[in-house]
Amino acid sequence: MTGTVTGSTTETVPRVVLDGRNLSYGDVVAVAHHGAEVALADAVLPRLVRERAVVDDVVDRQVPTYGLTTGLGTRSSYALPRDELDLFSVRTVRGRANAVGDPLSVPVVRAAVLARVNGIAGGGSGVRPEIARLLVDMLNTGVHPVIPEVGSIGASDLCQMAHVGLVAIGEGSAEFAGTVLDGGTALRRAGLTPARLGPKDGHVLCSASPLAAGQGALVLHEATALLALAQAVTALTYEGFRANTSPLDSRILDLRPAPGQSGAASELLALLEGGELTDPRHARRVQDPISLRCAAQVHGALYAALDFADAALRPELNGCGDNPVVLPGEGGILSSGNFHTPALALALDTLALSLTQTAALSAERMRRLLDPAVTGLPANLSPYGPERSGFAPLAKTAQALVAEIRMLSVPVCTDTRQGAAAVEDDSTNAALGARRLATMLVRLGQLLAVEALVAAQAVDLAAPPVLGRGPRFLHDAIRRLVPALDDDRPCGVDVEAVHRHVLGSDEVRGRLRAVVAEGPKATSLSVDDSNRF
Repeated sequence: MTGTVTGSTTETVPRVVLDGRNLSYGDVVAVAHHGAEVALADAVLPRLVRERAVVDDVVDRQVPTYGLTTGLGTRSSYALPRDELDLFSVRTVRGRANAVGDPLSVPVVRAAVLARVNGIAGGGSGVRPEIARLLVDMLNTGVHPVIPEVGSIGASDLCQMAHVGLVAIGEGSAEFAGTVLDGGTALRRAGLTPARLGPKDGHVLCSASPLAAGQGALVLHEATALLALAQAVTALTYEGFRANTSPLDSRILDLRPAPGQSGAASELLALLEGGELTDPRHARRVQDPISLRCAAQVHGALYAALDFADAALRPELNGCGDNPVVLPGEGGILSSGNFHTPALALALDTLALSLTQTAALSAERMRRLLDPAVTGLPANLSPYGPERSGFAPLAKTAQALVAEIRMLSVPVCTDTRQGAAAVEDDSTNAALGARRLATMLVRLGQLLAVEALVAAQAVDLAAPPVLGRGPRFLHDAIRRLVPALDDDRPCGVDVEAVHRHVLGSDEVRGRLRAVVAEGPKATSLSVDDSNRF
């Protein structure tokens, strides 16, 4: 099926077919992280041939056209000599490969190249078909351009994607088989030949926002998974705290149907199904702290933020961000603003802020678990009470993680907007918005591991007669890896173990999804999944 990962029992590598319209986040993950094979849909190459004919015609007739027969940016009024158009494409790539910093990871590079190929496949670029085939071959043979991490201001990812263009022409640097080589050598070892650029090809290699789109797909996929984990960890905390679940009652939530809250509440109840807490009469307190009582509202807001990000990202991942665009038939080649990504940048900023709310709530739940005045459990969850530190020092780690997450949530879409004078006078920083989210998600995962570790201890000490399905599975997974805290010991290694091998486990994530999918059994609950991402 076009745009999906396909496979059979005889295939060792799944396959993602690109048509420019149906690339999913799961496809991006499959190619970026699992090396899925990439192919162009049957209709793509004929489409590129038709568009290229338009480019060749404009060149032959010497029609003034931005970036094709004229210069770029402030030099758009300069007419290029006909015999220099091929060389201008090469100069376009060389002159824009100005990114700096540490190299982006191979998965991010693969996601960016995949997004660029898919954008080309959908039409509008006018690039020579050979360029699209080469980019696909680079993905399938494992030639990964070295792209420094800093350089995009969101008015296309020019200065970073130009490093992909360098490798395509046999220059720059690329990772191949675990070794960084010069671009030409990497291509040769992979059995590939550097591209010969024609008019417009160099600009196409640098254009659009495939880095923001590709890494954006990766972070949205992971953010969705982390929200599901945040729900499961919260349910475990509910069990250790003996929380009151009456705020999850659909009759209450329907009185003020805030985005996402009903779905989040239903999931929490599904996770707690099989235990005592689905009946609020088993709660320890009449009213809990906000960090427990309003988890559905905060997590629901994150679901809504993911919906917003999804609506902004899908057109970027499956659309044409080129300028100018090529329209076969009577359209010709027209100036375009499709490279600009204000909605995506705003959505990524919104997601960052919502993740920060979720992180702050997690840290506060963890702190409440340490307080005997509200839990009735030993101080700091040490079986020895105040004679030991217990988990108290871990609260500092949690607060440090929240501080870093909050710092990274500063909006980037309202930053200074300076580009090429008098022409490129606005930008979005969308690629930066996606990149900082990747760091935020790692820190949020570590924070959830802190809460999970502490919540598992609270469950051990509270010793409820029966746990809900989700908390029981998560508690067992933690205890198979990390023993309960007796005397004081270093807990950072325990947090890392839970983060990597429990919350980071595909098996754990899948089992928890299955628990949620079964849904709560209480008939009074109304499940509203309209805001689920």
